[in-house]
Amino acid sequence: MTVLGNRALGRATLARQLLLDRADVPVVDAVAHLCGMQAQEPQEPFTGLWSRLRAFAPGALSDLLIQRSLVRTHLMRRTVHLLTADDTVAWRARHDAMLRQRVLGTYRRELAGIDLGELGAAGRAVMADGEPRSMAELVGALATRWPGPPPRALGEMLIAALVPVAQTPPRGLWRAKGGVRNVLLSSWLGREVAPPAPDGADPVGQALVRRYLAAFGPAASADLRAWCGLAGLPAAVAAIREELVTFRDERGRELLDLPGAPRPDPDTPAPVRFLPAFDNAILGYHDRGRIIDDAHRGLSVAGERVVLVDGRVAATWTVDAGTVAVTPLDRLSPADRTAVAEEGRELASFLSDGESHRVSVAASPG
Repeated sequence: MTVLGNRALGRATLARQLLLDRADVPVVDAVAHLCGMQAQEPQEPFTGLWSRLRAFAPGALSDLLIQRSLVRTHLMRRTVHLLTADDTVAWRARHDAMLRQRVLGTYRRELAGIDLGELGAAGRAVMADGEPRSMAELVGALATRWPGPPPRALGEMLIAALVPVAQTPPRGLWRAKGGVRNVLLSSWLGREVAPPAPDGADPVGQALVRRYLAAFGPAASADLRAWCGLAGLPAAVAAIREELVTFRDERGRELLDLPGAPRPDPDTPAPVRFLPAFDNAILGYHDRGRIIDDAHRGLSVAGERVVLVDGRVAATWTVDAGTVAVTPLDRLSPADRTAVAEEGRELASFLSDGESHRVSVAASPG
């Protein structure tokens, strides 16, 4: 079986994630291809799409949220994602059990003895009028029926698990600030969440495997599980295994992939790319060694924005008063520093609507 080293896997990741060459596709198609984008920080998807698409206009993303073609909702790993409306409707029910279990993993003691079916029905009844509500407002409407549990525990279970909701604009719009207000997905989209398959089949799970591999492969089953948080996908993998090709990584793990998906030559040049906080190009794997060194792995869960140089995380970046400030993690060559500075200037211009091209690159450590 062919062994794919980290560099080969890294180049495949960049190609699938639209980071090797910027793509010339509509925003909604890019979000669909990426299987959604991590979006708990509302402005971060704009940088993520700028790094992936040619001539990306932030207003296009805002318009799609207002038009309800894109949705902000809890899904993979119980985190807020930006997804297409079609994927949200198709995938939500498949994630229900995982979402409940993840909330219980944090609040099991606080929610002990509560009938979650009854709580969910009550929450949906309150939200049925289509009025956007904060978590606190929803919990307040149910407080007399469930006075014991902490409001945060009730709210997390309702909003992140039991009641399928969308976060309404202005949350998530370009340069907009607004608290989280939620509305029933069915009210917001004008259609119900697709129910689970009645015959015990798992077409949604099989679709998730194919879509994940198209955007993240080649990958191991553990990587797939780390991305979506779903434990019940082995049967889906088994059902489509004959469609797939297999490889090994340097650790000997079996990697699955779609036969016609891009697997560029490991020596393919990789341009500098600036990634937003919590980007799925890093978080979408159990083994993140294809793109980030173990020594820096903690950055990916700490919300640090990172810079890719030659396809690997080589620096972090922030923005202060219109200046993109880059802090190298390792030594950068003069050519790499120049490339980082050039891309940083373009990013500064994007983030400031052309008012700033300022970038600073700190000295390399050591």
